[in-house]
Amino acid sequence: MKTKLIALLTFSFSYFLTSQAQVTLNGITLPAKIKQETTELVLNGGGIRTKIFFKLYTAGLYLPAKSKNGNEIAAADKPTAIRLTITSGMVDSEKMSEAIKEGFGKSMKGNTAPLKTQIDNFVGTFKKEELKEGDTFELWYFPGTGVKAFKNGKLQTTIPGLDFKKALFGIWLSDDPVDSDLKEGLLGL
Repeated sequence: MKTKLIALLTFSFSYFLTSQAQVTLNGITLPAKIKQETTELVLNGGGIRTKIFFKLYTAGLYLPAKSKNGNEIAAADKPTAIRLTITSGMVDSEKMSEAIKEGFGKSMKGNTAPLKTQIDNFVGTFKKEELKEGDTFELWYFPGTGVKAFKNGKLQTTIPGLDFKKALFGIWLSDDPVDSDLKEGLLGL
């Protein structure tokens, strides 16, 4: 009985430490928590976006409480954030813009017309100034406000609507994500 209790306490303590810890992937540290305004979110999981053999960016998904259901996360009218840090000199503004457009296409099963204006405005975020390795984007969804896109801590744009949030987060969390390994990492699977 005593051995089982010690094992349970050890497991519980190690789970607490790992669930509250920051994570380092591809040389990028994803903090255990991030905060904007009065909203604080916890790291759900993280991963690396790869294409061929290039590691393009490191991403972390932040939620009010951990979840493993990508579709529910994308559709929920709850604060949600994804943090992307560019880790390759191969990523420039034009390539990132095209990748985001392609991601919306996958997320929305090819029917991007209903959100074309919002998508175009959002993609403009990546074209305002040239991207470079080390740039960090935080894409926050706030109920009643929409998605706020920050680059290196500076607000770039706000796109209203839960439909836009669902399409945006669907890029990484839908049934047809841009990178299935990245999706698994973001969901902590």
